[in-house]
Amino acid sequence: MDERVDPKAFRALSYGLYIVTSVCDVKANGQIANTVFQITSQPPRMAVCINKQNLTHECITKSGVFGVSVLEEATPLPFIGRFGFKSGRDFDKITGIETIAGTSHCPLITEHAIAVMEARVVSQVDAETHTLFIGEVIHAQIISRKPPLTYAVYHEKKRGKTPPKAPTYLAD
Repeated sequence: MDERVDPKAFRALSYGLYIVTSVCDVKANGQIANTVFQITSQPPRMAVCINKQNLTHECITKSGVFGVSVLEEATPLPFIGRFGFKSGRDFDKITGIETIAGTSHCPLITEHAIAVMEARVVSQVDAETHTLFIGEVIHAQIISRKPPLTYAVYHEKKRGKTPPKAPTYLAD
């Protein structure tokens, strides 16, 4: 990396903490993500950035749909860890978790969520190790009015770690 680029500067960007879900081959999966954002309001479009090695990436690619659950600030670390530090290839992350089925049958996590959204992929951008999926929102609802969990709160107050496949990962 160029010595003029301090990767720690990226930690000053404001992020939320979300669960991105999808379904493929009748298997539902979800993962923690911090790169989720609205692109347009008309039509309603949003984007998620997912590591190409993750099962969630495979599911979004195959099904063409993804869900996003906006986590509340009080979300416990073990719940976050279930979706952030375990592989859906080895562990069923969804069973036993409160969900609703989206319009496309994509599971939307409602446990510890303040809002859920579901989108159909309309475009993709290759970002080397990750893919930016752009989707048209087909379902969105407020679950509660609690404050959202930010990435800053996750790191500073909860002392949460960043998984190696996250776009914001820095090796110590």
